Amino acid sequence: MKTKEAYEEFLTYLASEKGDDSKTISAYETDLSQFCDFVKNKDIKELTPEDRDDFLFSLEKKNIKRSSQIRKATTLRGFYKFLKREGLREDLLLSSLVTPKKEKHLPTVLSLEEVKRLFAKPDLSTKRGLLDLALMEVAFSCGLRVSELVELRKDEINRKSGYLKVTGKRKKERLLPIRREALEVMKLYEEKVRSPIKTSSPYFFLHEDGKKVSRQYFFLRLKEYVKSAGINKNVSPHTLRHTYATLLLENGAELREVQELLGHAEIETTQIYTHLSQKKEQEAYEKGMRRNQTREEKEKV
Repeated sequence: MKTKEAYEEFLTYLASEKGDDSKTISAYETDLSQFCDFVKNKDIKELTPEDRDDFLFSLEKKNIKRSSQIRKATTLRGFYKFLKREGLREDLLLSSLVTPKKEKHLPTVLSLEEVKRLFAKPDLSTKRGLLDLALMEVAFSCGLRVSELVELRKDEINRKSGYLKVTGKRKKERLLPIRREALEVMKLYEEKVRSPIKTSSPYFFLHEDGKKVSRQYFFLRLKEYVKSAGINKNVSPHTLRHTYATLLLENGAELREVQELLGHAEIETTQIYTHLSQKKEQEAYEKGMRRNQTREEKEKV
């Protein structure tokens, strides 16, 4: 059986037995057609692991997007599983098939100047503005996940000692220090907004009607402030957490300390922020070099 005939049977199997939609099947067909052309439609019994590896390597040489490489590798894995399932290739060819890893993109962070511009946008003469600034300050001050922020309870905040208790993933609790600016805004929010609300809700962040603040609300309001502050970055609530972690490392915090503060189970998750710090240092160095070069050129003139 030729490769093309085999992959056509595979597509039929996907449609009739697995019930995959037409869009998925069309993508599989494109991937397998390219593979078929690459191996010159040879008989499936003549396929070798090298055929597969050479095909995937050819994609990398052509600078095909990593996401497309991953999809095509996944398609081949499914195709080979089908060949074994149907008894067409008992030796499988899967043993050494490695799916290309996704590219790791460094998370977006804000500069301190951008943080100041952002936090200057809420209108503190309104209750909504006070709520919004308190949300931003606490998220940034403590590096909270948005779920931890909106789930924060009144009894988990100790403003006198400057700490709050957070229950994160896997119900793991951690104590986090709160910076002075955040404490001041929290006090103002509680006096002007939270305390006048007649409610038995245990949650700290509430709307004027007593309803708990949602993740969606904070996401949308933050986007509005980012736009009005003229910040041309893709900012989400998690960006404040990323910025918090990066600033800690830039100011001498140990990686293990940042891991504990963020509530990461694995140190590898926290290491992404060391890359961010190094990237910012490199950019600052290159900027300084360009400035010096420009100065030297002017002096020569």
